[in-house]
Amino acid sequence: MPVLPGAEPFRHEGGEVGVLLCHGFTGSPQSLRPWAEYLAERGLTVALPLLPGHGTRWEDMQLTGWQDWYAEVDRELGALRGHCTRVFVAGLSMGGALALRLAAKHGAAVDGVVVVNPANKVHGLSAYALPVARHLVRTTRGIASDIADPSSKELGYDRVPLHAAHSLRAFFRVVDRELPQVTQPLLLLRSPQDHVVPPADSARVLSRVSSTDVTEILLEQSYHVATLDYDADRIFEESLAFITRLAPAFGKQTGVSEEGTTAGG
Repeated sequence: MPVLPGAEPFRHEGGEVGVLLCHGFTGSPQSLRPWAEYLAERGLTVALPLLPGHGTRWEDMQLTGWQDWYAEVDRELGALRGHCTRVFVAGLSMGGALALRLAAKHGAAVDGVVVVNPANKVHGLSAYALPVARHLVRTTRGIASDIADPSSKELGYDRVPLHAAHSLRAFFRVVDRELPQVTQPLLLLRSPQDHVVPPADSARVLSRVSSTDVTEILLEQSYHVATLDYDADRIFEESLAFITRLAPAFGKQTGVSEEGTTAGG
């Protein structure tokens, strides 16, 4: 099945500092492409893969599970580590959970984590019905495009396959158990007005990780897909400043200060 226009993966060969970006459940690289391009333009090596079953049609996603999605980002991390001296992982929503698991599993191979509205749980009574409901009903309504900016739209499925949702629920449980293994510096950005992931998920992540270098930033003007919303530029700038602080050689090489601005500019 061909990939939807705009949902293609993004890769850029830059310097020795790499960033792996992970998109969300039923979404595509389109939701993170402006972020990826921003980092690439500033000299970073960037990988933004298309997760299996995504970016085509929901029927394809019905055949995949969390092990497939995680295996893809795990492979991309290995490729980045092959030619980058410092590597950071980042993600939106479920992509945030993928990034956190990479950090938990790979330890010192990951230098820092950036998550935007990270998901930690499938909420509501429907979550408990998934083990049975997925055999009776194929899909439920989609969750894409929770964006405050009316001029912006997320490229994602308009239906959620319940087999995949059931797998997602299992994945969140795995990640939650592993959060104490996350020790890397963490930048968490969240939207107080999020109609997909409640504030409790970010609070849970912050309470469970073992990181001592933790920064939380509120995105007051955006909804769930904040990377395509009014606060997108702030996400981009804060993530660059975070990376520059932890990889100072990169900042000196590119002339970017810890505040994310060009030195002398």
